[in-house]
Amino acid sequence: MTVTHTNSSIEQLLHERILILDGAMGTMIQQRKLDEAAFRGERFKDWKKDLKGHNDLLNITQPAIIEDIHRQYLEAGADIVETNTFNSQSISLADYHMASLGYELSRAGAECARRAVEQVQAAQPGRQCFVAGAIGPTTKTSSISTDVNNPAARGTVYEELVAAYGEQVRGLLDGGTDLLLVETIFDTLNAKAAFFAIQQVFASGARPVPIMASVTFIQAGSNRGVTGQTVEAFWNSISHVPLLSVGMNCALGPKEMRPLIEELSRIAPIYVSAHPNAGLPNPLLPTGFPETPDSLAPQLREWAQNGWLNIVGGCCGTTPAHIKSIAGVVRDIRPRTIPAVTPYTRLSGLEAVTIRPDSNFVNIGERTNVTGSPAFARLILAGDYESALSVARQ
Repeated sequence: MTVTHTNSSIEQLLHERILILDGAMGTMIQQRKLDEAAFRGERFKDWKKDLKGHNDLLNITQPAIIEDIHRQYLEAGADIVETNTFNSQSISLADYHMASLGYELSRAGAECARRAVEQVQAAQPGRQCFVAGAIGPTTKTSSISTDVNNPAARGTVYEELVAAYGEQVRGLLDGGTDLLLVETIFDTLNAKAAFFAIQQVFASGARPVPIMASVTFIQAGSNRGVTGQTVEAFWNSISHVPLLSVGMNCALGPKEMRPLIEELSRIAPIYVSAHPNAGLPNPLLPTGFPETPDSLAPQLREWAQNGWLNIVGGCCGTTPAHIKSIAGVVRDIRPRTIPAVTPYTRLSGLEAVTIRPDSNFVNIGERTNVTGSPAFARLILAGDYESALSVARQ
């Protein structure tokens, strides 16, 4: 395993042109029509849980397949390939009774991608390609209740997330990643745990690499994510992290993602990425998604022409053919210019709050202050939390 890139090399390329990210891993694996035995391999042939569909396990049981998929994307024009490690941490792996394999799967996934990169670079001297360690949101949320009768119930907690992500990050770095991509973010608190874990690992002496972030908005026509944050509120929530880029991926196709990426490109003073799905899922279509390479690429070219993109690729439903078309249509377009942003105080909950020199005095949450509001204090003392929540919502 050889890592030849520095932080400055990818930043130099980002100054020069729009970089191409790869497409879907799951879509390509599904095309192989692997059976249960193929997923299990020899090592897990007697495992008590069904393993078909456990894509990350293929890093160990079918590494040649994963490596070949990476190679196809690189040959299609991808500058950055994402590791097959979306669920390679203990929280998600617990569903398969494999919580102890987080480090191993993460390292193996990074090594698969690294081998593909080195093979392509050897065949094309002078070409620079990068491995991004894919870090998914886990199968649990730390911000949303798991019980409608208990608002405090959570599927996981911050400390558990930090430990799981830390193990994954160490595996990805030891396997040779050039970047770390915290992707498909639907819960900002989960993402903050990932960022904290990454910085902890760096502080422990591990090789530091640039960090990318990518958020998911799931509802067409809405500018709010799963936990209710707007695009700007999400950005304010993570803007303290020293990121290389911020972007959007998954859930939406290009038509639905367009206004969201436009807003993000306007407000984020760092590089912006976009890798939408090949449209909204449609099980009646042969591929499950409506956008073909020829229909997707022109839409992303328009985004590039508008000055919204520094990095572009595809998510669910996209293939090397999609990536080849995208790479072809943005090749002659200058990358997005990073906007200058006035350093105001920027806060967020579900909404963004910007405090400017001409802003009046800002009261935050005073109606839910038990010291300053006797009426609210009485509700809390009486255990009337429904009425207390109604005050908070006003």
